[in-house]
Amino acid sequence: MATKTEEHTARWWPIAATGAGVIALCYGFARYAYGLFVPRFGETFGLTTVAVGVLGGLSTAGYGLGLLLSPRTSARSPRGTVLLAGAAATAGLALMAVAPDVVVFAAGIVIAGGSAGLVSPGVAQLIGETVGARARPRAQTWANTGTGLGLAASAFTPLLAFGWPAIWATFAVLGAAMTLVAWRTLPRTRPAEATTGPARGVAPLMLNSVLIGATSAPYWTFSSSRLTEAGLGPVAATWCWFGIGVAGLLGGLAGPAAERFGLRAGNLATWTLAAAGIALLALPHPGLPGALVSGALFGITYLALTGLCILWAARLFPTRPARGVTWSFAGLGAGQTAASPLAGAAASAIGLGAVFGLTALVALVAWSQLHPRLAPPEGLAHVRHGRPRGTYVPDAARGSRGAGRKASRR
Repeated sequence: MATKTEEHTARWWPIAATGAGVIALCYGFARYAYGLFVPRFGETFGLTTVAVGVLGGLSTAGYGLGLLLSPRTSARSPRGTVLLAGAAATAGLALMAVAPDVVVFAAGIVIAGGSAGLVSPGVAQLIGETVGARARPRAQTWANTGTGLGLAASAFTPLLAFGWPAIWATFAVLGAAMTLVAWRTLPRTRPAEATTGPARGVAPLMLNSVLIGATSAPYWTFSSSRLTEAGLGPVAATWCWFGIGVAGLLGGLAGPAAERFGLRAGNLATWTLAAAGIALLALPHPGLPGALVSGALFGITYLALTGLCILWAARLFPTRPARGVTWSFAGLGAGQTAASPLAGAAASAIGLGAVFGLTALVALVAWSQLHPRLAPPEGLAHVRHGRPRGTYVPDAARGSRGAGRKASRR
């Protein structure tokens, strides 16, 4: 008879695939697609540049609210949290589609943004509770690539002849269908143990997450403007956005790489590729090939780095990964919030090309993780073969390892 872990390990992919689908809905449609349609929203509601920025801030506020709620809801029911995220995305998109004025539209943005804050911790907690330990890193990182799937699916929608309300209504219908699939597919779990998790080791995770936010914000905000400045048209920018999404699907390989080479090695290799991708937009004339390569590298590394953050958080909080993911994604959001206006101010002074060059250099700060105190924790597979000095192993994992040795002696 198969053990409980073996059963879950054999069935990890339906949970990861469904989680990726809900993440695609919440990030690709409910959160990031807003930026693709800003000109159309401005025409419909008569928005100024300031108003567009305020609406973007409301999306971030909703995201933050979702992150605040997610640890508690995920502890009670990670499946319920994922379903709540899907329902919030669907409701927010539908409200935006039928909004008669900007106030109702703004309410929809807040609700849709909240779905993104709920979904990643919920999916991480569900995988942590239902997938066997050997398959868990793969499940976590492949589920996280749902963001790339959503970006790819929404990339060409601005080129459609339909009005944006019809496109948003279609997003809402797809959201309802995806939420129904999740309701039918995702397993139920018991409430997680009440614990705050280890406090030790959280600061390096937060620093890494803030660095991801700070280096990705200029790309999300100004890459299209940089391509236009370099002589490329809007269709080329759309293809680059599509490339970010499609290439991002390969970010799921970060899980197997971390298992084989270690979390620190995988993280630093990914950071180096991220710096190279950002630096390509610092070239005076990157051209379409350079822009496409830059977008592909950014997509792969952004999804890989956020997936590795989920693994990092899960190792610090073995029984409550949602708590660690919340800390991590809050740091990422803080980095993005602070970096966008700073990048805009710097661009007016030194130009966008120089901003991307400086951002690439900032990404290399991640190599400070060579210091043991800033390094991510390695998994037990690496501990068995000799734990690197200074590497943190959670008490829960250390205790279970010791218990296993005692049992083997008996």
